Amino acid sequence: MKYIISILFIAVLIGLGAGFYLKTEDEATGNLIIGLTLMVGFFILMPLFIYHRWRKRNVKEYMLTKENIKKMRDYQKDKKI
Repeated sequence: MKYIISILFIAVLIGLGAGFYLKTEDEATGNLIIGLTLMVGFFILMPLFIYHRWRKRNVKEYMLTKENIKKMRDYQKDKKI
């Protein structure tokens, strides 16, 4: 997964570079390549990256439950003293 994300990231960078280079010669084609590259980056690369980083984590640790709020309040009280 890490290699797929790396290759896709490099492809997005190359696509952006090619789009900006082609934009000087043919604006419509350059804008099309830039737009498609950004769509790939936002709709494919970013969800893959987020899934890769969060797949082994417990989401309940990051939710605001009553227990976590109590822990935060206790921590703040201890910190003030």
